[in-house]
Amino acid sequence: MPQTRLTIDTHGPGLTDVTGRAAEFVRDCRAEEGLLTLFVRHTSCSLLIQENADPDVRRDLASFFSRLVPPADDPSMGWIIHTTEGPDDMPAHIKAALTATSLSIPVSEGRMVLGTWQGIYLFEHRRSPHRREIVMHLSP
Repeated sequence: MPQTRLTIDTHGPGLTDVTGRAAEFVRDCRAEEGLLTLFVRHTSCSLLIQENADPDVRRDLASFFSRLVPPADDPSMGWIIHTTEGPDDMPAHIKAALTATSLSIPVSEGRMVLGTWQGIYLFEHRRSPHRREIVMHLSP
């Protein structure tokens, strides 16, 4: 069962497209059918399958989540206790809890079975740059 780790350098909040790298992994595995699992090894970012055609969708999603869960130094977030790693850390954990840390994508005829406008994204929730790791595993 093939497995690899993908390292992504982020540059603050937002979505980073990893579809091409996942597709390359599937291609290199030469499996006709299976299930691709992606798992992000962090608690302050997440994974999404989202529209890949219009970049406004990604901007709107990032904007929505920043309004839904603002930084801990926002007056509406005065209830937050965990601030040791900065005002964006606990909100990042909340955003990760609301989204997903793993995805499963069917593989058929040697390709991921994504919809026409679907892409795979790492969703960074922290303000500062981070090095993130995604484990990709292809099961028969």
